Amino acid sequence: MPVRSPSLVELNAFLAVARAGSFRQAAQELHVTQAAVSRAVLRLEQELGQAVLARSAGGVSLTPAGTQLRQLVEKPVAALQAAAVRMRKTPERLRLRLSVVTSLGALWLMPRLEAFHLLHPEVEIEFRQYHHDEDFTRDDIDLWIAIKRSAPQRWPRHIAAQYLIGREVVAVCTHERARTAQTAPLLLAQPLLYHSNFPDNWALWAQAQGAKLPLQRKGAGFDLVMNLIEAARSGMGVAIVQQCLAEADLASGRLVIPVPGSASTGRGYFLCRRRAQDAHPAAELFAQWLMQQAGAPPTV
Repeated sequence: MPVRSPSLVELNAFLAVARAGSFRQAAQELHVTQAAVSRAVLRLEQELGQAVLARSAGGVSLTPAGTQLRQLVEKPVAALQAAAVRMRKTPERLRLRLSVVTSLGALWLMPRLEAFHLLHPEVEIEFRQYHHDEDFTRDDIDLWIAIKRSAPQRWPRHIAAQYLIGREVVAVCTHERARTAQTAPLLLAQPLLYHSNFPDNWALWAQAQGAKLPLQRKGAGFDLVMNLIEAARSGMGVAIVQQCLAEADLASGRLVIPVPGSASTGRGYFLCRRRAQDAHPAAELFAQWLMQQAGAPPTV
């Protein structure tokens, strides 16, 4: 039976370009030359009989056929790579050194982590201290999950950053307080709880709702999201938070979203790694799983 499918070399080259948006960055990711990546993608296009990448002076983008191909092969290729790691004749203990923003780690990642261990028991994760002033020069970290602190912020050139989750903020409170906060103006008359590092979140939410933020508002600020959510649970007011950080409270009914709608901060959490990092199977397995979790429905 003749083999009609493209090779894994060609598919991996295509997927790397699709993720990175350039042949140069894809070559760095795969630790091969840019010419090798270009040749592999060209062979793929010749086998398929159509272009999967649109090349221009401004960069590389997916054609409609390329978008369809990525959707069809990305998960199967990742599954094959994971299977190869797990089925080695002499399985090795793979170590991943991870640094995670404290709030996201405690409220979003930890409840999911057992699922990763069940899928990949060969991977050992070591959590390292997260630095709020991180400059990404540490050599004791393989992956970071870091927060983008402002919309215009640029990551260091040696870091590849991929958006994960947390760009949207919502208003949350208890059922009792929600009874008197069922419209945007009524909600904004409540005590407004906020993260002290991001005091503009309420203004963004009000603008998204077409409402006016009171000039003399009341409410408290907190420097930890966990304390902000606890204050909302206790009935102190309405909190503005990233929905992913309140998902357990929303699923259990401890908190509700009294007024539907969210606002984009342009920030959020990003998965970061060094562009020049050597091949790291544990990091690849975790990154693929993490991106799937970010796109999955919340867990209860």
